[in-house]
Amino acid sequence: MLSRDLLRERPDEVRSRLEDRGVDLMLVERWARLDGERREALVEVEGLKRTRNEASKKIGEIKREGGDAHDAIAEVGELKGRIEILETRLGALDEELRWVELRLPNLADDEVPLGADEESNRVEREVGEPPAFDFEPRAHWDLGAELGILDFERSAKLAGSRFALYRGAGARLERALASFMLDLHTEEHGYTEWIPPYIANEESLTTSNQLPKFADDHFHLDDSGYWLIPTAEVPLTNIHRGEILDEAELPLRYTAFTPCFRAEAGSHGRDVRGLIRNHQFHKVELVQLTTPAASAAALEEMVRHAGRVLELLEVPYRVVTLSRGDMGFGAARTCDLEVWLPSQETYREISSCSNCRDFQARRGAIRYRATEGGRPRLVHTLNGSGLAVGRTFVAVLENHQQSDGTVLIPERLRPYMGGRERLSSLS
Repeated sequence: MLSRDLLRERPDEVRSRLEDRGVDLMLVERWARLDGERREALVEVEGLKRTRNEASKKIGEIKREGGDAHDAIAEVGELKGRIEILETRLGALDEELRWVELRLPNLADDEVPLGADEESNRVEREVGEPPAFDFEPRAHWDLGAELGILDFERSAKLAGSRFALYRGAGARLERALASFMLDLHTEEHGYTEWIPPYIANEESLTTSNQLPKFADDHFHLDDSGYWLIPTAEVPLTNIHRGEILDEAELPLRYTAFTPCFRAEAGSHGRDVRGLIRNHQFHKVELVQLTTPAASAAALEEMVRHAGRVLELLEVPYRVVTLSRGDMGFGAARTCDLEVWLPSQETYREISSCSNCRDFQARRGAIRYRATEGGRPRLVHTLNGSGLAVGRTFVAVLENHQQSDGTVLIPERLRPYMGGRERLSSLS
């Protein structure tokens, strides 16, 4: 959420930078009008309260002198009524202002490329070479079916489209990937592992900017006020909601492996086959809480941590800075990691790492107290996939497939697979 001081004191800059993100500027104009009304009402209320206090003192003086305070009492009554009307109006204006504020996205950092969509994204670097096959590479859904480790027909019977059923070595590979990622992030990258609830309340999704704008993209548990989490970013970011941390505690690095649930309401029929875009999938999430001075460097660190997973799995990828029009709602800057998929002969997103600066912290009142004292300040929050497990499963299958239909298991992953070196049709 953007600060009211920023919206009030630098309106032209806010309009320009929100326009770069494709925002309807009528929302900004509406906020300015409501804020003007609120400030006028607030000035009037404060003036009336001063007048009421003076009138109340006058009543006391009249009574002490034995006079008739009837008219003064009537005046105080009228003032009280007017104050109550204005305070009700102020409450309504605050609600309307918050309604608008919750629908305004974050401002992009200056170095974020201009552009309306992914066509304006900037490739920062490529890591690893796409494999050169002497045969036609197979898509992961065909490989999975032939190896007997994925069954999409039965998963459709169980739950419908956009779900997956892992079998045997496929189930173990999914579990192995998650364990490998968690061990890497906790033992080598300094993250603390959590197992959070997989259901969240409305306040948690609002803090992490999934609500109210993206309600249709998530699964709501009817009449309960609860939602299935779309990512572990939601609970991890909210652990310290409403708290004041000590600066010495920062940065906080948190990770969690959870199922994720997404309605995919805006997917418009994309990636209907396979594991790329499902209603339920697993992900290892990374979240950091930092001081403002450290958050830019923390984003680069998080990108390295996510990329290290792919490097150890011997899978080629690239790092891309998203344009202003392609970034997520709460991000000030986002770097995607895109993994090479041989069957599609292109790179596909496998991790999205974002610096939200104080946008989420303002929604959730997540603050820290500087060592030199002073008023508490808002932390900066960052989040990223480290990685999406199903998409990593896809990348391993497709990049390490062999001409005989088997799939080599990356060496770093073999201890998690009981020493197994390859997947075969006997899986």
